[in-house]
Amino acid sequence: QGQLVESGGGSVQTGGSLRLSCAASKFPYRRYCAGWFRQAPGKEREAVATINVFTYHDYYADSVKGRFTISQDSARNTVYLQMNSLRPEDTAMYYCAADLRSSCLTQIMSSSSYDYWGQGTQVTVSS
Repeated sequence: QGQLVESGGGSVQTGGSLRLSCAASKFPYRRYCAGWFRQAPGKEREAVATINVFTYHDYYADSVKGRFTISQDSARNTVYLQMNSLRPEDTAMYYCAADLRSSCLTQIMSSSSYDYWGQGTQVTVSS
């Protein structure tokens, strides 16, 4: 059973930075897609940034383009989300996700494309 463990969340002021990490373990074979999603209270879960694990092609929600960067370290089986210029509206629980099926590549920014999820890490940005 694949496992994803997030870390790096916390509380920062507007304009601050955080780096989230997602360590993957016990996957039977290599993932196709990996990504970060977030969910604020009373809102639906939304994609933040995703990455094609093989090509390293990355995708971003419009709201975070130019501020967030997704990356991966294949040797460490870890995906990162560098978040800069944080805003109060970035406050949410952030979840790491992964999938082992190539079909996820056709809907890489959709939460329904992912079968594996971490427990989440809270990010709070104060004004």
